[in-house]
Amino acid sequence: MKQSSVQADALSWGHGPRTFEVFLEPTCPFSVRAFNKLDELLAQAGEDRLTIKIRLQSQPWHMYSPVIVRCILAASMLEGGKDTAKAVMAAVAAHREEFEFEHHAGGPNLDATPNDIIARLERYSGVALSEAFAIQELEHVIKWHCKYSRQNGIHVSPTFMIDGLIQPNMGSGDSVAEWLSQLQLA
Repeated sequence: MKQSSVQADALSWGHGPRTFEVFLEPTCPFSVRAFNKLDELLAQAGEDRLTIKIRLQSQPWHMYSPVIVRCILAASMLEGGKDTAKAVMAAVAAHREEFEFEHHAGGPNLDATPNDIIARLERYSGVALSEAFAIQELEHVIKWHCKYSRQNGIHVSPTFMIDGLIQPNMGSGDSVAEWLSQLQLA
């Protein structure tokens, strides 16, 4: 695909002074659990009090992680921007096992190609991703997410940061109420 002037939309919701960054790998069951709480968290905290930023943390033991991360970021370059990306991420979350290997090393996905994964994600999300997947500028966005994670000492998902500080005591198993307490927004 030729050069494009399309920009990726930041995966950010809300506009409050407190910033909650969530580093997620889309096929990780713990990241899915955290992702599924973000809308409720923002609703309870209030968009004027909290900004939620999703940072994608590709992990090599989730074998199709780079393909899926690229699809999500490609979706952020399409009409609807961040909300289209969120819809793609929600489709992965709803069908997580169809994008993952059994025990990280086996199962039917051993025979799947990246094109199979993209087609499957298009089918579940309703978002045409294959053309956007090839946008050259997308590589810069992917590298930015990776670099940002590394610069902040993030190695696994999910990891949580409040106002730029990693929160080792926060986890995906915590309730939204517990998150609100950690964010001092309860």
